[in-house]
Amino acid sequence: CLDEEGKVHEFHSSWRTEECDDCSCSSSGIGCCASYMTPVDYDEEKCESIFNKETCSYKVVEKDDHSKECPVHSWVG
Repeated sequence: CLDEEGKVHEFHSSWRTEECDDCSCSSSGIGCCASYMTPVDYDEEKCESIFNKETCSYKVVEKDDHSKECPVHSWVG
């Protein structure tokens, strides 16, 4: 399989992209999906979600104080 970056991957192999997608190669081609969950139900007026590319995860924190995490009631992914 040839990925978007021009790299060749063997059949039945899997990898994580720089954009945090988990991909795999089969005889029918490449399939990819997000490796992370996205927060969708939190106080958006008081809080903001920040994506960490190194850990491929979101953190939801107060806009005025990033050291304080906010509760998230629902995630999708």
